[in-house]
Amino acid sequence: MNNEQLIKSAHVWAVIVLIASTVFGISRMSDSTIGAQNSNQNNNSNSNTSGNANSSRSKNANTMSNRNAANPNATGEQAAMGNLSSEDQKFVMDAAIGGMMEVELGRWAAQKGTTEAVKQFGKRMVDDHSKANTELMSLASRKGITLPTALDEKHQAQITKITRMTGADFDRAYIKMMLSDHKKDVSEFEKQSTKGTDADIKAFAGTTLPTLQEHLTLVEALNGSTSGGNSNSGSNSNSNRGSSMNSNSNSNRGGSKNSNGNGNSNRP
Repeated sequence: MNNEQLIKSAHVWAVIVLIASTVFGISRMSDSTIGAQNSNQNNNSNSNTSGNANSSRSKNANTMSNRNAANPNATGEQAAMGNLSSEDQKFVMDAAIGGMMEVELGRWAAQKGTTEAVKQFGKRMVDDHSKANTELMSLASRKGITLPTALDEKHQAQITKITRMTGADFDRAYIKMMLSDHKKDVSEFEKQSTKGTDADIKAFAGTTLPTLQEHLTLVEALNGSTSGGNSNSGSNSNSNRGSSMNSNSNSNRGGSKNSNGNGNSNRP
């Protein structure tokens, strides 16, 4: 092989080595680029996941913070409702139903009552029980209790029955119901004011009790005046005492004497 051929061969091998080096370098660069891209993608994914988690946590924290700011008693209400006994809850619900019925019947009495006393008592029921109902709603809200906004079927049927009556029949039925209800109310409020377990509900019962006792006194007086309680006692005694005596005496000179005597006595 001459020198010219050796030079050509060297050039060919140099070109081959250069091409191979270039391909190898490009391959290394591609692998590095892909690795960097994957690394960036993983980093971005982790960063996004972490960011989303932090965002969710922050959003939840802000939501809870806003809720607590809007209602600072929220935690206290949940705790309070959990601490209420079944007796306390029942008392609140019964008082709410009873108060609504007193107001409704009071409105009817103020309109349909045949006497001024019944009308005035009805107005008093509306005023006093409306005030008590408002206080009870506020108390129930603080305790996390949802009160009914309408009467149940049982109490509504009682109202319907009474309001269909007219005149003195309405007065008597209304007063009879008020007498029965207020005896029950006074008993329940007395019990709650002394034996209730929740301090706030216990205090409400204690402050409302004197008004209910006054209502009971008023309706007892009304019941006495409208019950038609007339007591008639009369004794008729006729005592005839009479005596009649007829005495006839005939004296005959012939020595014979006739004597007749009649006596009547009537004693019933």
